[in-house]
Amino acid sequence: MARIAGVDLPRNKRGIIGLTYIYGIGPTLAKRILDAAGVSEHTKVQDWSDENIKFISKYIQDEFRVEGELRSEVQLSIKRLMDIACYRGIRHRKGLPVRGQSTKTNARTRKGKKKTVANKKKATK
Repeated sequence: MARIAGVDLPRNKRGIIGLTYIYGIGPTLAKRILDAAGVSEHTKVQDWSDENIKFISKYIQDEFRVEGELRSEVQLSIKRLMDIACYRGIRHRKGLPVRGQSTKTNARTRKGKKKTVANKKKATK
Protein backbone atom coordinates (compact mmCIF):
# COMPACT_ATOMS: atom_id res chain seq x y z
CA MET A 1 0.00 0.00 0.00
CA ALA A 2 1.31 3.43 -0.95
CA ARG A 3 1.40 5.84 1.99
CA ILE A 4 2.17 9.42 1.01
CA ALA A 5 1.92 12.46 3.33
CA GLY A 6 0.29 10.31 6.01
CA VAL A 7 -2.52 9.13 3.72
CA ASP A 8 -3.02 5.56 2.50
CA LEU A 9 -3.75 5.82 -1.21
CA PRO A 10 -6.39 3.43 -2.59
CA ARG A 11 -4.58 0.64 -4.43
CA ASN A 12 -7.16 -0.11 -7.13
CA LYS A 13 -7.55 3.46 -8.45
CA ARG A 14 -5.61 5.21 -11.20
CA GLY A 15 -2.67 7.30 -10.00
CA ILE A 16 -4.21 10.66 -10.86
CA ILE A 17 -7.34 9.80 -8.83
CA GLY A 18 -5.41 8.19 -5.98
CA LEU A 19 -3.29 11.30 -5.37
CA THR A 20 -6.42 13.45 -4.98
CA TYR A 21 -7.12 11.60 -1.71
CA ILE A 22 -4.39 13.80 -0.21
CA TYR A 23 -5.77 17.09 1.14
CA GLY A 24 -4.47 19.93 -1.01
CA ILE A 25 -3.91 17.91 -4.20
CA GLY A 26 -6.49 18.09 -6.97
CA PRO A 27 -6.52 16.53 -10.43
CA THR A 28 -4.34 19.21 -12.06
CA LEU A 29 -1.67 19.05 -9.37
CA ALA A 30 -1.80 15.24 -9.41
CA LYS A 31 -1.14 15.26 -13.16
CA ARG A 32 1.84 17.61 -12.71
CA ILE A 33 3.27 15.38 -9.94
CA LEU A 34 2.93 12.22 -12.03
CA ASP A 35 4.52 13.93 -15.04
CA ALA A 36 7.50 14.95 -12.88
CA ALA A 37 7.80 11.37 -11.61
CA GLY A 38 7.56 9.95 -15.12
CA VAL A 39 4.57 7.77 -14.23
CA SER A 40 1.57 7.38 -16.52
CA GLU A 41 -1.58 8.85 -15.03
CA HIS A 42 -3.48 5.72 -16.08
CA THR A 43 -1.23 3.39 -14.08
CA LYS A 44 -2.93 2.07 -10.95
CA VAL A 45 -1.40 2.85 -7.57
CA GLN A 46 -0.73 -0.84 -6.88
CA ASP A 47 1.48 -0.99 -10.01
CA TRP A 48 3.78 1.85 -8.89
CA SER A 49 7.33 0.76 -8.08
CA ASP A 50 8.95 1.60 -4.74
CA GLU A 51 11.20 4.16 -6.47
CA ASN A 52 8.14 5.91 -7.92
CA ILE A 53 6.46 6.06 -4.51
CA LYS A 54 9.61 7.43 -2.89
CA PHE A 55 10.07 10.07 -5.60
CA ILE A 56 6.41 11.17 -5.48
CA SER A 57 6.47 11.33 -1.67
CA LYS A 58 9.66 13.40 -1.61
CA TYR A 59 8.45 15.66 -4.45
CA ILE A 60 5.17 16.40 -2.64
CA GLN A 61 7.00 16.99 0.65
CA ASP A 62 9.50 19.41 -0.94
CA GLU A 63 7.25 21.32 -3.33
CA PHE A 64 3.77 21.59 -1.79
CA ARG A 65 1.95 22.21 1.47
CA VAL A 66 -0.50 19.38 2.05
CA GLU A 67 -2.53 17.75 4.82
CA GLY A 68 -1.92 19.08 8.36
CA GLU A 69 0.31 21.99 7.39
CA LEU A 70 -2.22 23.23 4.80
CA ARG A 71 -5.20 22.72 7.12
CA SER A 72 -3.55 24.76 9.88
CA GLU A 73 -2.63 27.50 7.39
CA VAL A 74 -6.25 27.73 6.20
CA GLN A 75 -7.52 27.86 9.80
CA LEU A 76 -5.06 30.63 10.65
CA SER A 77 -6.19 32.61 7.61
CA ILE A 78 -9.83 32.30 8.69
CA LYS A 79 -8.91 33.25 12.27
CA ARG A 80 -7.07 36.34 10.97
CA LEU A 81 -10.16 37.41 9.02
CA MET A 82 -12.28 36.98 12.14
CA ASP A 83 -9.79 38.92 14.30
CA ILE A 84 -9.67 41.95 12.01
CA ALA A 85 -13.50 41.82 11.82
CA CYS A 86 -13.71 42.27 8.06
CA TYR A 87 -16.93 41.32 6.26
CA ARG A 88 -15.71 37.80 5.47
CA GLY A 89 -14.55 37.30 9.05
CA ILE A 90 -17.92 38.36 10.44
CA ARG A 91 -19.71 35.95 8.08
CA HIS A 92 -17.40 33.15 9.30
CA ARG A 93 -18.14 34.09 12.90
CA LYS A 94 -21.92 34.08 12.34
CA GLY A 95 -21.83 30.83 10.37
CA LEU A 96 -23.31 32.36 7.24
CA PRO A 97 -22.18 31.99 3.59
CA VAL A 98 -18.99 33.95 2.98
CA ARG A 99 -18.96 34.37 -0.79
CA GLY A 100 -22.09 36.40 -1.49
CA GLN A 101 -24.67 33.62 -1.77
CA SER A 102 -28.33 34.35 -1.12
CA THR A 103 -29.54 33.45 2.38
CA LYS A 104 -33.28 34.18 2.22
CA THR A 105 -34.27 30.67 1.17
CA ASN A 106 -31.16 28.54 0.68
CA ALA A 107 -27.82 28.36 2.56
CA ARG A 108 -29.02 25.51 4.78
CA THR A 109 -25.59 23.87 4.73
CA ARG A 110 -23.96 26.90 6.37
CA LYS A 111 -26.90 27.95 8.57
CA GLY A 112 -27.81 24.48 9.83
CA LYS A 113 -31.21 22.96 10.43
CA LYS A 114 -34.26 25.26 10.24
CA LYS A 115 -35.23 27.09 13.40
CA THR A 116 -38.94 27.85 13.19
CA VAL A 117 -40.00 31.25 14.52
CA ALA A 118 -43.63 31.50 15.70
CA ASN A 119 -45.84 34.37 14.58
CA LYS A 120 -47.20 36.86 17.12
CA LYS A 121 -50.79 36.12 18.09
CA LYS A 122 -53.37 38.76 17.30
CA ALA A 123 -54.93 40.50 20.32
CA THR A 124 -58.56 39.52 20.87
CA LYS A 125 -61.18 42.22 21.49
